[in-house]
Amino acid sequence: MRAHDDMLAGDEVEQRFEVASGVLALLADPTRLHLLHLLADEQDVSTLSAQVRASRSSVSQHLGRLRLAGLVRARRDGRRMLYRIPSDHLAALVEEALDYADHAVRGIPHHVHAASRDS
Repeated sequence: MRAHDDMLAGDEVEQRFEVASGVLALLADPTRLHLLHLLADEQDVSTLSAQVRASRSSVSQHLGRLRLAGLVRARRDGRRMLYRIPSDHLAALVEEALDYADHAVRGIPHHVHAASRDS
């Protein structure tokens, strides 16, 4: 259990798992995950479309869902909208998921959790 887990009331614990589940559901789409990975640096739809090899329309729809969920922020720069990931926690989650996948794809052994070593 994490240190701040014991400070949460019962309803807050349930709400925490609901929010986390919703975030993970949004991350379950490969295009959205790729977009979030790229949005560590602020970018516009055209640039993102080229990098994820998807249409501008598709990328815009994904960004809209991510914005609605609060996982992406946008700001206007002249005629362009620039997008970025607003949370270091979310950026770290995305990178951890990709690191985990990298181990699986390359056949690299996963790191052992400290609690597993103690058993």
